[in-house]
Amino acid sequence: MPAHAGEARRRTPQEIRRWRQYLADERAEAASYRDLASRRSGEEKEILLALADAEKRHEDHWLALLGDDAGKPLRGDWRTRSLGLFARRFGGVFVLALAQRAEARSTYETDVDATAAMAADERIHEEVVRGLATRGRMRMSGTFRAAVFGANDGLVSNLALILGIGASGASNETVLLTGLAGLLAGALSMGAGEYVSVRSQRELLDASTPSPLASAALPHLDVDANELALVYRARGLTPDEAEKHAGEVLSTYTAATVIAPAAEVDEFETHGSAMGAAVSSFLFFASGALVPVLPYLFGLQGGVAVLVGSVLVGLALLGTGATVGLLSGASPVKRALRQIAIGFGAAAATYALGLIFGTTVG
Repeated sequence: MPAHAGEARRRTPQEIRRWRQYLADERAEAASYRDLASRRSGEEKEILLALADAEKRHEDHWLALLGDDAGKPLRGDWRTRSLGLFARRFGGVFVLALAQRAEARSTYETDVDATAAMAADERIHEEVVRGLATRGRMRMSGTFRAAVFGANDGLVSNLALILGIGASGASNETVLLTGLAGLLAGALSMGAGEYVSVRSQRELLDASTPSPLASAALPHLDVDANELALVYRARGLTPDEAEKHAGEVLSTYTAATVIAPAAEVDEFETHGSAMGAAVSSFLFFASGALVPVLPYLFGLQGGVAVLVGSVLVGLALLGTGATVGLLSGASPVKRALRQIAIGFGAAAATYALGLIFGTTVG
């Protein structure tokens, strides 16, 4: 029993306030899981409803402690409320990533009024949600990687290009044309590069997939020579393991038997479609590269254009970094700050080179 469960000890206003906040958060999390479950079916729906039931058990714990002090329900933590809002309106991997973060923030392990079972529940819940989110991350990761990489590259490279040209003393028109040329050239290059990269990766994997003609030849093999064992030795089995497996395959052969399973792909390897990656990369690079050009398109010049463009790029970098952080289950603040530090570091280096180049030419 928690130290404050008995009536012999007078509860302090601070304790009551903390318990009521826990109660509100548990209710909000349970509602979020139910909202997510309403958008799912099958096993995922059952898992989400089971999580909601677990949060209800935690809710009952705080209700029992509070007794008559439960009072009017408080609002949950703003992050928990945001999770509920997104769950009702969107669902998907983004919301699961937020739920994973919410479970990771649990302070039950250090709270004397929470049971050890409740603290353990929260840690296990984090892993359950991580597992559900992983499915969605794998489905979107190829295209998402190309999109984030394209947007970030467009933001940083075109800002660096514009700053470098501007620092050399070029006219406003020259800077604008350079920015637009960098946008188009970079977007085309990124799109083509992603297409070739993903296509080549898939072709390499396809080359490792066993031929159906080999599977069709299985019933005609010399059982005594057992050439099939060489296939499995080539794929990494020991001679004894290969002989045993080959014997099993030949003894249980049917028309559906394949000589070997398709090459396994690392579950964290990202592919996506070649065209999807190319289009995403092209569009997101172009959208990112457009940001530092906007001040010049609206007629701003000199230092004002540079300042406005840098601020816009900074906000965009913060946004992409925070998004990556959320979807990866990491701290969005840390990822956002890392993104802006890297981006502005590259732009600052190019600007310095532009100043040196301009001074040398002048």
